[in-house]
Amino acid sequence: MCSPWDLETVKTALRPVDVRGKRVLEVGSLDVNGSVRGDIMAFGPAEYVGIDIRPGPGVDVVCDAGDLVETFGENAFDVVISTELLEHARDWRRIVSSIKRVTKPNGVMIVSTRSYGVDFHRQPFDYWRYQQEDFETIFSDVVAEDLRLDPTDPGLLIKARKPEPFVERDLSDLALYSILRRRRQRDHTRVDVAIFLLRYRLVRLLKDLSPKRYRAAIHWRFMH
Repeated sequence: MCSPWDLETVKTALRPVDVRGKRVLEVGSLDVNGSVRGDIMAFGPAEYVGIDIRPGPGVDVVCDAGDLVETFGENAFDVVISTELLEHARDWRRIVSSIKRVTKPNGVMIVSTRSYGVDFHRQPFDYWRYQQEDFETIFSDVVAEDLRLDPTDPGLLIKARKPEPFVERDLSDLALYSILRRRRQRDHTRVDVAIFLLRYRLVRLLKDLSPKRYRAAIHWRFMH
């Protein structure tokens, strides 16, 4: 998935020299509301592979984003792009690790996601919101070349290069803002998901029963 900001920012963050004659992997490539594929293909990559957990437009290989190394091997791609995926990943650490490991030494990774202030996405399910300091920690084991904040809707994008040698940082203690629990925490449990879904359904019912002028306030009070 891509927002309009992603489409423009990825195109300007990547240079033709980053892509021309290189192997490119897009993680979460299902074209729901736009794709960076056309812009990247214009730079002349040797290969472009799009993966997603379900088939559809833009998907060449059906694959879980956490299984990149098992599917393609270590150090397999020169450029790895993932837009608007991490907020939907319950086990975000596994996906981040896969992206780093499948990228070749001196290769480029571009990752974007949403920050606090963006509402819950029903499709697909939604878990996390990332702030600038989170990305600075998550990608502290690679070399950040560009870090941009979305001025149109809270979110951010990083362009980073994998160093050689690469020593992966342990992120097991990092807590992110949970949109389900409305606080920072390290992981989600099934109970977290069940409680959120119950609250979400009750809030929708309350909004349906309330005058329109109160609905936005009700949503913000109980969902943020």
